[in-house]
Amino acid sequence: MSRNGEKVSSMNDPIRIMIVEDHVVVRQGLAALLRTVPDFSIVAEAADGRQAIELYRQHQPDITLMDLRLPQVNGVEAISRIRVDFPQARIIVLTTFDGDEDIYRALQAGARGYLLKGMTGEELMEAIRSVYAGKSRIPSPVAERLAERMSAPVLTARETEVLQLIVGGNSNKEIAAALFISEATVKTHINSLLNKLGVTDRTQAATTALQRGIVHLD
Repeated sequence: MSRNGEKVSSMNDPIRIMIVEDHVVVRQGLAALLRTVPDFSIVAEAADGRQAIELYRQHQPDITLMDLRLPQVNGVEAISRIRVDFPQARIIVLTTFDGDEDIYRALQAGARGYLLKGMTGEELMEAIRSVYAGKSRIPSPVAERLAERMSAPVLTARETEVLQLIVGGNSNKEIAAALFISEATVKTHINSLLNKLGVTDRTQAATTALQRGIVHLD
């Protein structure tokens, strides 16, 4: 049965689940856990974001469990691409990242749930059933971080680029060369992003950027 190009299960059918996780042991563990639930069915497993997009098109699962840090295509981009053709896709982020920027980007991309990998099996199963029923699932700690992000000043694209280079250990001169701007302009961007992040120096800015998920180390 389909609706708007997307397969739709009846309430008597098992909930069809795709797991997207690049760590084999974690992926296999999740699959093994969910296979113990009579009304859950694992229909696909993907090891990277590009494969997730391809397998979603092929299987159109009811629920997708999506990690954020993935090879090829990251989780946020994979969610965005899937929802271009399947706007009703029910995707739950399942990740170790609890930075407010990670949460914000994933939910902006269209995720309907955001779970941290420290949750219990019961919490995961409840989240799957809730999102399958058309609801959102955002635990209180995650909602609190999201609220912080929504009230915080937003960095411009250029400020984010400068911040990424600061985290990479680049000097003002190196940042200027990399972005084809003057060192004076670099200093202006740094002063602005320090103010927005509520910190006083580059080291604090780098630490805050990593903690919040604004920038990730490769």
